[in-house]
Amino acid sequence: MSTIRLTMAQALVRYLAAQRVEQDGEEAPLFAGVWAIFGHGNVAGLGEALQQAGDSLPTWRAHNEQGMAHAAIAYAKAHFRRRMMAVTSSIGPGATNLVTAAALAHVNRLPLLLLPGDVFVSRAPDPVLQQLEAPQDGTLSVNDCLRPVSRYFDRIVHPAQLLTALPRALAVLTDPAQCGPATLALPQDVQTMAWDYPTDWFRPRLWRIAAPPPEPDALEPAARELAAARRQLIVAGGGVRYNAGGAAALRAFAERDGAPLAETQAGKSALPWDHPLQLGAIGVTGSPAANRLAERADLVLALGSRLQDFSTGSGQLFRQARLLSVNVNALDGIKADAVALSGDAALCLDALSARLDSWSADAGWSAEARALAEDWRAETARVTGQRQSHGLPYDGEVIGAVQRHPSSERDDIVVCAAGTLPAELHKLWRAATPGGYHLEYGYSCMGYEIAGGLGVKMARPEREVIVMVGDGSYLMMNSELATSVMLDRKLIVVLLDNRGYGCINRLQQACGGAPFNNLLDDCRQGRHGAPRVDFAAHARALGAEAEHVADIAGLEAALLRARAAERSYLIVIDTDPARTTEAGGCWWEVAVPEVSERAEVRAARQAYEDRLRRRQYE
Repeated sequence: MSTIRLTMAQALVRYLAAQRVEQDGEEAPLFAGVWAIFGHGNVAGLGEALQQAGDSLPTWRAHNEQGMAHAAIAYAKAHFRRRMMAVTSSIGPGATNLVTAAALAHVNRLPLLLLPGDVFVSRAPDPVLQQLEAPQDGTLSVNDCLRPVSRYFDRIVHPAQLLTALPRALAVLTDPAQCGPATLALPQDVQTMAWDYPTDWFRPRLWRIAAPPPEPDALEPAARELAAARRQLIVAGGGVRYNAGGAAALRAFAERDGAPLAETQAGKSALPWDHPLQLGAIGVTGSPAANRLAERADLVLALGSRLQDFSTGSGQLFRQARLLSVNVNALDGIKADAVALSGDAALCLDALSARLDSWSADAGWSAEARALAEDWRAETARVTGQRQSHGLPYDGEVIGAVQRHPSSERDDIVVCAAGTLPAELHKLWRAATPGGYHLEYGYSCMGYEIAGGLGVKMARPEREVIVMVGDGSYLMMNSELATSVMLDRKLIVVLLDNRGYGCINRLQQACGGAPFNNLLDDCRQGRHGAPRVDFAAHARALGAEAEHVADIAGLEAALLRARAAERSYLIVIDTDPARTTEAGGCWWEVAVPEVSERAEVRAARQAYEDRLRRRQYE
């Protein structure tokens, strides 16, 4: 057997560089590179190996470990989980900075390979700088924080372990059901150890993302559920978009049977916004058209959805309907006592269609759905068409300004994650093509937006990437704006400054609380008062072009300049923290204190208990 002597780090890099994937009928590298912030624990071993690899496995530098992991996640999501990136950090705070991003990838079922440095296996220099000492367990390091947020975890304590650990990690990363973060903790002394690796192990390997067919035993019960339905509602989740033929199969199924469709945050853009059967967003941030039919449907067909509380109105929106859940993930499929059909969304829809030749939704139901959908599109046009009704603009008017520009409906990709904007975008953004709507709402992670936008731009360099972000989220993590300038990956960032955490401020008051510690003016302050941040000056200091505009008209003019610019461009506009789009939405369970001195809290608690009682008897 032919062998080659390499360090463990060199073997890892060579193996990753050899992996291939089939995408759009062509082969491409499975890994587009490795994001790296070097420190002790990864610079001498893995860092040397990456430098030697050069363009065969490019190394990308960022400014924050969480940010570079967010960029890697967004890259994979923009490629519909077909391609991915790896991330390496040093042994201490660099590694723990990855925990939030790992949880985000886990919740969203997105591939992310984490390669944090680790302490010495030999324990000769013990403790080393940044080492966690656990008196109850000598085997622990900070990397063990990544175990609960990883789909696969291993610690490489001998170079030969790569032969089994790497293929196992990649099997998880490319599995349609178990997809999520994989962590290989890399002790710094083991990274530099040499071993004789079989040369055949480094031959190029082609990974194909499996499309599991529907389970035969579950197909007939699922078909019977559909055949008995007359008021069917399809709910498209992220699993439809991640499937290569999911959007096309979904459209054909809906049009054949006249079944209306609504979308979760992850599923939005599966069907064009102007399709006659498109009801828009579902759930707490949903449209009135989608939620009205959800309450009256006799069957809800959930496709590739986690059925989380925002999509289901805390489990109440579909209580009157039978639930048929099509999902490759068994845990997701059985939620809410659903009839589960395990398999690839496109293959399941095709198989169901073949068994339901004469079935279709009730004609009156389809007609009502089309009318409601048309009404909602008209309302969306009205809301987003407002230049500025009075006072400061609100998010819906800003969204309208962004979408009034050439190509915005067809080619732009909007990126967002947390705060008020996801609700407004879910309702109002007109997504025309799969992937044109990129929201991280599984974990709703503040700080994802700019780093995520960078990852999207790296995946889709030919398209304009528009990051919409609030001031609170921008202040949490903005450093990858500088990275976008350094890498020549232009972003347009529209920053809505409502001077604090406006979304949570409204929720606080809806639960009877006094405005407290959310908007800057309501926080404890020193003698200099609340800061007035000059975001445009800050962005310019990071190397971007930037300006502050006074109103919607100024925003529209600035967007033209931003589109013409050659580097990242940030536009700041002051917005109203109190106003939102009134239409749509449904109940979301947020517990209210049972005892309080405030009359408003007591009233909110009474309303909460009344709602819980109604749920019990509905």
